[in-house]
Amino acid sequence: MSPQGKAPKSAGRKTGSGNSTTPDESYLDGQMLIAMPVMGDPRFERSVIYMCAHSSEGAMGIIVNHPAGSIDFPQLLMQLDIIKSADQIKVPESGEPMQVLKGGPVDTGRGFVLHSSDYFIEDATLRIDKDICLTATVDILKAIAKGAGPRHAILALGYAGWAPGQLETEIQHNGWLHCPADPDLVFGAAVEEKYPRALRKIGIDPGMLSNEAGHA
Repeated sequence: MSPQGKAPKSAGRKTGSGNSTTPDESYLDGQMLIAMPVMGDPRFERSVIYMCAHSSEGAMGIIVNHPAGSIDFPQLLMQLDIIKSADQIKVPESGEPMQVLKGGPVDTGRGFVLHSSDYFIEDATLRIDKDICLTATVDILKAIAKGAGPRHAILALGYAGWAPGQLETEIQHNGWLHCPADPDLVFGAAVEEKYPRALRKIGIDPGMLSNEAGHA
């Protein structure tokens, strides 16, 4: 995570003064992508992706259901020299442990924090919808360590990115389903349950899916 890292610009929504947004129905920012069982790319098998930006210029999202492995949040903060000891981390009021996830195959050395909208850094935080924001600077990690961060958050290493028109082509070729997002599906602690939950959210039994393109 770079101190100079900037959140990507909102692509599929036009944001005016205040927090109002006007969604473009042809784009999927603020929604969830759900990998079809026939997904041939092992990097995205059984993935649930929260879409942060989507426009004619491409798309960017964070995988929210692939754990990063052995590293945990206190270890990462110590590696980044944000804290000296895990004992210095204040437990958030929600009591939720901070999850570290594999956000995607692009820029895996950089961290991206998806979080609730009760926390905002001017010129660094992207408000994706009324409930969820994205911040990609170390300031939010420092705030979380001090117990002053957002109520809900996950840290993702890397992200998923698509060139112009690539995501649309993958959907047409049976790679993805999509559905509305909800904070529990993004921030919920039961990571292994997110994929079947996302499918159930749109009324689909994983065993019933076939090689047909689908839309929620």
